[in-house]
This record gives sequence, C-alpha cells and structure tokens, in this order.
Amino acid sequence: MNTLLHVGCGASRIEQTTSGFNNGSWSELRIDINGLNSPDIIGSMTDMSAVNSGSVDAIFSSHNIEHLYPHEVQIALGEFHRVLGPLGFCVITCPDIQSVCALVAQDKLLDPAYISPAGPIAPIDILFGHRPSMAQGNLFMAHRTGFTEKTLTATLQDDGFMTVATMKRPHCFDLWALGTKSAVSEAQIQELAKAHFPKG
Repeated sequence: MNTLLHVGCGASRIEQTTSGFNNGSWSELRIDINGLNSPDIIGSMTDMSAVNSGSVDAIFSSHNIEHLYPHEVQIALGEFHRVLGPLGFCVITCPDIQSVCALVAQDKLLDPAYISPAGPIAPIDILFGHRPSMAQGNLFMAHRTGFTEKTLTATLQDDGFMTVATMKRPHCFDLWALGTKSAVSEAQIQELAKAHFPKG
C-alpha cells in the first residue's frame, strides 16, 4: 500500500482527507504536535525527524501552515519535500486571505462568515485563529501567517515542488494546492487534482 503522512492531523483520520486518499489503497501515518490527538508520531511540521527521508508517498496537510511563523514555512515545506519519495506529492489546504479580507473591507470582521461544527466562524477567527479554542487554552490554534492563491503557488515552487496546481474557493474561504516532488505533465497534475481537490 502507498503511505500517506497526515500532517497536523488533529482528531481527523484518513476518512476526512480526500476522496483520492480514502479509497482503501493508502496506509495512514498520523503526525501532530498535540499528543491529545493520539497521533502515531508526536512532532511538528518543522521537525519531522521521526519520519525517514523518502519514506512516504504523499502528504495531506489541512489548515496547518497558517499556524507557522512566516520564516518557518520554508522549513516545514523542506521537511515535506525531504520525507516524500521521488514520485511523491503533497496536498495542502489553508485559509484564503484574499477572500477573508474582502469581508474585512466590508467591516464584517466579527460577523459570522459561515457556520462550522464548532459554531460560527468570523473573519477574525480565520485570520488569527479560532477564538473559543484559544480561550480554552489551546494556543496551538493561533494563526501566524497567511496566503493568497498566488503566494501559496510561489511558496511551493520556491521550496522545491516542481509542478503545482491550485484551487481557490471564495465561498469556503479556502485554498487548495497540490505540489509534486518531481516534474509531471499537465495531464498528470490535473488527474491528481481531480482525485484530491474538493468537487465544489
């Protein structure tokens, strides 16, 4: 089976990743900085030394990189690149700062942007971190950087990912990106995107 490294998994399992990973052909290895989430490996994105170089086939990282300081993003993506095999790829999703800031420009900083299972989410929560979680002492939820589609693409390319595809969902205030360790054709990257990006 292929190995999926589920980075910053939180309480999620492979069933909450993508349809392309949730098809019975992937073995999940979970890593998280918070031991309360019972990961297979306790560690951070910036130090995944417990994961051997070239040992995983794909990485899924959902709403993690915005928790890093800007200077740590390159370190984390370097770790992603290191642990992936030659034909490996990563799937990253994070907030879309551009669409969030459109609400801020309308003076809706504290107005609910959408309703999540955790309750109403306002632009301030997307920009700086989920306030109720942080109020309860979970400061791992703080956000320290952000991306637009343009900057996320450039960041992946600058940090060694040879082919990059992105998807922007303004109605969900999120970005999706897929980066391959080795160069692939346009048809191949589109096939991967179709398997791992959300349908709507």
